[in-house]
Amino acid sequence: MKDVSTGPNFFSKIFSFDVMKFYEEALIKVWGLADFAYRYFKEVFVPPYDVKEFVRQLFEIGYKSLSLLGLVAFILGFTLTLQTYPTLGKFGAESLVPSMVAISFIREIGPVITALIFAGKIGSGIGAELGSMRVTEQIDAMEVSGTNPFSYLVVTRVNASTLMLPILVFYSDAIALLGSYIAVNVMGGMSIQLFFANVFSSLSFVDIVPATIKTFVFGFTIALIGCHEGYNATGGTTGVGKATISTVVLASLLVIIEDMIVVQITTLLF
Repeated sequence: MKDVSTGPNFFSKIFSFDVMKFYEEALIKVWGLADFAYRYFKEVFVPPYDVKEFVRQLFEIGYKSLSLLGLVAFILGFTLTLQTYPTLGKFGAESLVPSMVAISFIREIGPVITALIFAGKIGSGIGAELGSMRVTEQIDAMEVSGTNPFSYLVVTRVNASTLMLPILVFYSDAIALLGSYIAVNVMGGMSIQLFFANVFSSLSFVDIVPATIKTFVFGFTIALIGCHEGYNATGGTTGVGKATISTVVLASLLVIIEDMIVVQITTLLF
């Protein structure tokens, strides 16, 4: 009996990759997101405005993320300082540690890491919630009853996410600097006045404004993808799981791509 578990046919099946199908699916996904974004911008300014639901989403997205983001930011700031302090200490440049940590965290680490955690926690939550509502026909029931589910479910979540992520990034930056200050005092010693004087003296317009602008873009992108995947979920509970995973993967990928683009634009302009 011929062994079909090995040989050229076996490996060709494993490593075969349909390039055209991949590009086709990618184009369909991009077109779907673009059409979904167009519908959002078309309905975002159309009354009635669901203020109560918007405020509830601010609480769900913002307040309930503080503990996780604070813990991660503190650990990152503390660890980054512990790794940097000995290296700069060899050159007698320990006083530069606050400036280095502040610039690196505020310009790059803070926005990107916070956005990736946001995508994993909030983006996946949005995708799962709307996906469950879609497969259980709750969204269909809202449409039949005359309610606009897109405005109530999508617009409020995208607006809340776009507004809250920059605030959460500022919060993460502050907690990270606190962790850095504690690490500096563990390694050597520096007064809190001197530490934050070095921090603020090293920051400029180029450090703060572009980093803040891109957090609005990150928040919008993450929520839009989560809403798109959940709103268009199919296939029962399996479809909800696929929508959740797709949200995290796509949102994380786009955050990295958008960050790269913003960095290039900032470099050219400033």
